[in-house]
Amino acid sequence: MTENDFEFIKQNAARVKACVEQYENARLMAVVKTRTDEEIEFAVKGCGIPLVGENRVQELLSHYETLRQCGAEIHLIGTLQKNKVKYICDKVDMIESVDSEALAAEIDKRSAAIGKVMDVLIEINIGREAQKGGILPGDACDFLKSIEKYKYINALGFMTVAPKCTAQDEYVKYFREFVQVSRDAFTRAGKKSAPLLSMGMSDNYPIALECGSNIVRVGSGIFGPRRYQNIPQ
Repeated sequence: MTENDFEFIKQNAARVKACVEQYENARLMAVVKTRTDEEIEFAVKGCGIPLVGENRVQELLSHYETLRQCGAEIHLIGTLQKNKVKYICDKVDMIESVDSEALAAEIDKRSAAIGKVMDVLIEINIGREAQKGGILPGDACDFLKSIEKYKYINALGFMTVAPKCTAQDEYVKYFREFVQVSRDAFTRAGKKSAPLLSMGMSDNYPIALECGSNIVRVGSGIFGPRRYQNIPQ
């Protein structure tokens, strides 16, 4: 990386952080999909972003030593296959993409084996898009109740990826529905705390924050365009 690259990331990070810091209960996540170890280390140590999200298990494993040495808090935010759970349970602080009871059961099993209670978020498909993972909004409460039997899972809330919108204000309806669905599900399930909400990405995080997001997941908004595409999981 050149000095210009470092300065580019630093300026972007400062701008996004300034927006997030206006909201008392919000955190910024640096999404490091396709990024180099050098970029990741600079985001965590040089820009003061301790929360890092990785989409793919293979990349998480390749970056793990850097993430560990940086002291980063690590979340797995992408689609997680059951057969890959065993590789990450001892490495991540949270799995944000739980979208089936079978996956929840596997996380519980693997976490129990290492004596760890895994914090998780339930992924909601707020746009009801056939090509995306996540449970349907109407199933949020029942799903939450269905995984309460797993003793090595701690469901703290929900995450979502909104459909791509052409206008910024179009995101509002999805984010507001997500917040309402999440809060209703927690209330109906008898939870005493408010749900942790992970929503908002590089193209819409200011709106997500206004709607009540606790975690915004920003990648290209910090690092610039992705370096490569179509990486196998």
